[in-house]
Parts: sequence; structure tokens; C-alpha cells
Amino acid sequence: MTQPLVISIDAMGGDHGPPVVIPAVVRAMAALPGTVRFLMHGDEATIAAALSRHTAAAGRVDIRHADRVVGMDEKPAQALRRGKGTSMWNAIEALREGQAVAAVSAGNTGALMAMSMLILRMSADLERPALVTSIPTARSVTTFLDVGANIDCDAERLVEFAIMGEAFHRAAHGVLRPTVGLLNVGSEEMKGHQEVRGAHRVLREGRIDLDYRGFVEGDDITLGAVDVVVTDGFTGNVALKAMEGALRFITAELRTALTSDLGASLGAMLARPALRRFRDRLSPTPAAPLLGLNGIVLKCHGGASDRDFAQAIRLAVDLAGSGFAAEIERNMRRLPDALAEAETAPADEATPPAAAPPGASA
Repeated sequence: MTQPLVISIDAMGGDHGPPVVIPAVVRAMAALPGTVRFLMHGDEATIAAALSRHTAAAGRVDIRHADRVVGMDEKPAQALRRGKGTSMWNAIEALREGQAVAAVSAGNTGALMAMSMLILRMSADLERPALVTSIPTARSVTTFLDVGANIDCDAERLVEFAIMGEAFHRAAHGVLRPTVGLLNVGSEEMKGHQEVRGAHRVLREGRIDLDYRGFVEGDDITLGAVDVVVTDGFTGNVALKAMEGALRFITAELRTALTSDLGASLGAMLARPALRRFRDRLSPTPAAPLLGLNGIVLKCHGGASDRDFAQAIRLAVDLAGSGFAAEIERNMRRLPDALAEAETAPADEATPPAAAPPGASA
């Protein structure tokens, strides 16, 4: 008999809590096999009342009562001090106790990362987790990290992100040999600060088993020049927010144009299915996994819809069924030798040009 796959859910986190999370779980159930079960943490009476309206949830959801919730505006240190017994804490702790294989929360990002590090610890000698997201591109999708967990990063940290991002892309998007690039202000060898050039030397030497294509620029992210784009959390968060803002601006301008007169409105009605596909195609993946932990934790954005949260749950199931954590550990064991070799490598070799993965992401 197949063992059930249990996903731990922080039912109270985010801007909306149970009114979004419960329908999201029900939506995810419809797309997942019956062997996937759910462990929901939060106010038992509220969750039970919401679930009673969905007969499909019967037998697939267990509720674990939690008296308290981590506020969206709480500082990570404050959340840690008072976190035990909250819905977020309990959702993560279920992983450590072997009751679930992944946890999903739309709650406070800083608190989620701090609690995950404390409860689960880091794997493979990693220092801090990285937040990763998937960006729609002209070819398919680009894995982009870090998008906010690590503001200051040295060369070694950027190489760790490359290792984690490559393994994640293979697990989440099915590309057997993902290509990797470092985000920089230009593709020339002398461009960029010391940290990004140092990471480039380590990755270029090839002691780490990655298909590294060199430096990429900002516009290469959405062009899909490589499968995985690596940068520090400060730059990554600014780039991600800029892309999200540009999408909102374009969508708002398009809506204004299509409602400007009767003819435009009639055309918009006819084009509604295509416009919906346009919106869905350009929307970034709503779930950002925290990579590098001894467990799978996904952060869904605070204002997530039930559709967004359901997508995060499906990604959690995909990651739980993959071996990406073992891949990360395998390449991390090669990192010390790669760092030592890069110290003696010449710094003026030509940078391999960024190139689209050969058929992998087309």
C-alpha cells in the first residue's frame, strides 16, 4: 500500500488566512492523488467550520489546534520569542517530527525563515536559506535566486545559490541539465564587484558539476538566456519587485485602454479568454521555496489567492517527490576543492557567453 504524502499547512498565515487557505487546499486536492493528505494548523473551530462546506476534504485533512498566529508585521526576533505554539511554528515543527514532508505558509517571511532555521537547521554546511522564485520567460521559465533572504553575499554564498538553484530547477521544471548564469551589470570579464567576479571564477573552473554559462544581464532573465539566474538577495528582491510592478502597470494600462469606449469594451469581451491567458502567463510563481533547509518549506506571498496557494501546495508535492536535496548535498561536498582551485586560477580568462539551453527550455 502506498504511504500517504502529508503536507503541513499554516492555515492562519497571510493577509486572508482560512478564507483563502481552505479553498486552496480543496482546489489542490482535486489535482492531486488521494495519497496526498494535509495537516492544517490554526484555530480548530474556524478551520472545521470552513472544511464542513467541502465534502471532498473528508478523510484527507487533520486539524491541529493552535491558539496564536504570527503577525505579518512582527520582527523575526519577536516572532521567535513568542513563536512556539503558533500555527506557523507548529506547521514547521511537523516536518522535524516526521509528521509531514513539506510545509506551506503565506505568513511573515522573516519569521518563517527564522523559525525554519531554528527548528529544521541548515543542511550540507549551508549558512542561510535562499528564497527562490520562477520567472516566466520567452522560452519557458527561469529560476531566480536569491530574492530577499540574504542581503549581503560573498562569492561562496553565490556559488551555494547556484548549486541550490540548479537542483531546484531540475526538480520543479523537469530540465535534466539546467544552465546557470550570474547576474551582472555586463557580460565582460572585468565587470561587476569583487564577490560576483569571485563566484564566476569558482563556477568557471568546472570542479562543481554545473552547466555554467557566465555572466548574464537584467534583460536576460525574461529572455530565458539561462535556466537559473543567481544574484544576492538585495539585487534579486529589487529586480523581482521591479518586474512585478511593471506587470501591474502594463495590466492596468491595458485595462484602461480596453474600457476607454464602447468598441474597445466589446473587443475586450471577445478577447477575455486570451487576456486571461496573458495575465496567467506573465504572473510570477506565487510560491518561493526556502532552499538549503533540512526540510521543504514554501513561502506563498501574503496576498495570495486560493489559486496561488493551491499552486504552492502542488509545488510542495513535486519537491517532496524529487531528490533535489541530495543533489545539493552532493555538489556542496565539491565546493571546498572548487574554492581552493579558484584561488590559484587566472582572473582574466574569457567569460563563456550566455546561451540558451540547447533545447531544454524551448
